[in-house]
Amino acid sequence: MDLYTYYRSTSSYRVRFALALKGVAVDAIAVNLIRDGGEHRKPGYLAINPQGRVPALKVEQGEVVIQSMAIIEYLEERFPHPALLPDDLLARARHREIAALIGCDIHPLHNVAVLNRLRGLGHDEGDVTAWIGHWITEGFVAVEALIGDEGFCFGEVGLADAYLLPQLYAARRFNVDLSGFPRICRVEALALQHPAFQTAHPDAQSDKPE
Repeated sequence: MDLYTYYRSTSSYRVRFALALKGVAVDAIAVNLIRDGGEHRKPGYLAINPQGRVPALKVEQGEVVIQSMAIIEYLEERFPHPALLPDDLLARARHREIAALIGCDIHPLHNVAVLNRLRGLGHDEGDVTAWIGHWITEGFVAVEALIGDEGFCFGEVGLADAYLLPQLYAARRFNVDLSGFPRICRVEALALQHPAFQTAHPDAQSDKPE
């Protein structure tokens, strides 16, 4: 399988973690979102993913799956062990709550396209930074209240953590104050010692600039 990815893309980071946790080997194909106006906008990549976003996963049959949640669900169903979701239905819903909160309500508001649109409307970098900090902080207030007091988000590592850690990477990249989120920071400290997160981390990717 081929994974089209970008080292600091949070949605790519989620998928890389799921692959690493499950021990699934892929060929990583870097799609640079910055160089030459963005390789994701070029006809060659748009032929693979018409949305022009990363990640995209090309499976052995040549079919392409896009959107990180769809890719992760595909991996969970095809490679069920180790599982990203627990057996209990309510516990599964709790993981999905965090995944949706981050994937739908936090991350989209600070992706490259949105930030560039703000800049195009005349907002300066101070406005853009304030925008990012507002939405990440507001989302993290909810996450902090929803996750547990021990271990990862809900004890064992799972889907919620696959979404939270990349979002934390983005928060730190944008200098968001995390001092008010002790539960979230606890999860981060644990995850940074986990081999799958270490493998998936942006710093470990071959396309990270020197």
